[in-house]
Amino acid sequence: MKIHEYQGKEILRKYGVAVPNGEMATTLEEADTAAKQLFSEGNAVVVVKAQIHAGGRGKGGGVKLAKSMTEAAAASKAILGMQKVRRVLIEAGSAIERELYLGLVLDRGSAQVVFMASSAGGMEIEEVAKDTPEKIFKEFVDPAIGFQPYQARKLAFKLGLAPAQIGEAARIMMGMYKAFIDTDSTLMEINPFITTKDGKLLALDCKMNFDDNAMFRHKDLKELRDISEEDPLEVEASKFALNYIKLDGSIACMVNGAGLAMATMDIIKYAGGAPANFLDVGGGANQEQIENAFGILLSDPNVKAIFINIFGGILRVDVLATAVVAAAKNLNVTLPIILRLEGTNVEEGRQIIAESGMKVQIGSTMKEAADLAVAAAKG
Repeated sequence: MKIHEYQGKEILRKYGVAVPNGEMATTLEEADTAAKQLFSEGNAVVVVKAQIHAGGRGKGGGVKLAKSMTEAAAASKAILGMQKVRRVLIEAGSAIERELYLGLVLDRGSAQVVFMASSAGGMEIEEVAKDTPEKIFKEFVDPAIGFQPYQARKLAFKLGLAPAQIGEAARIMMGMYKAFIDTDSTLMEINPFITTKDGKLLALDCKMNFDDNAMFRHKDLKELRDISEEDPLEVEASKFALNYIKLDGSIACMVNGAGLAMATMDIIKYAGGAPANFLDVGGGANQEQIENAFGILLSDPNVKAIFINIFGGILRVDVLATAVVAAAKNLNVTLPIILRLEGTNVEEGRQIIAESGMKVQIGSTMKEAADLAVAAAKG
């Protein structure tokens, strides 16, 4: 789950990480009031920032500086008028001396959290890693003991901070790590993390993602979810405990198991087609879930064929076949359906399909089924 910058900064503030003063606004009136307050506090510059989950706001005109109320009002009007922008952050400007990067992420290779720091703040960290990897410093965190102060100081020294800033930078990093762990984050980035001309350290931006599977522990964080920023079909799928991600192709996939779903998408590409989605119905799918899955697949106007790839284990093939037949008839599915069925009770499942009267094609292998699906989508 992703949250907005202003929400992430509120979390950081609770853990002692300094952030600029600011207010979120959803209307021009609220934006004007927030800007007026910041100017009245003696700030020479106010920043108006679009609050959207997409990246590249600055390049797209979603971040504007204002030196007067007139400029602030114009900036708020322009940004709130952008497509998909429903809120802005009105924030005090900062006298930036240096732009740095701080981030935490789960490293699957080491099965540890890694704390990253870089002197190349303000840039996409992926570009830095590709072009100048020597500018990225890493500290891996032993889960048994956590992130240690000496690791934070080591990163602060490598960033070339002034001696008087080392202790404060280490304290901020320790706060970031605690926030990361306490909230079950999967990603936390401050980019840029700045030093100001008067020696202060501030988080000028904040990006946080959380583990969806841990949200039952964080009802307060779950309320921060902004479904208007998510694909409507993905939101609908989440209501039925379906793991669905929309893609750009024309062949809808219904699969049980994330690994098999990935392999299915790969073999569709190998066969010359393009998957329209990732959809894992899981091992305990019932008729209602299958019917809901069909409904979501059919809601995508790009879908030209449906490829159902099931390996029966926990979910028996005959149970799945019965659910598919019932759901297809209830929803009056007219798109071509291609099946590849293997596993527990596969013969019974094939018999159910054969006796259903449904016009389906069955591939004996994944490759054969993928070829049939690609041909059906093109035809």
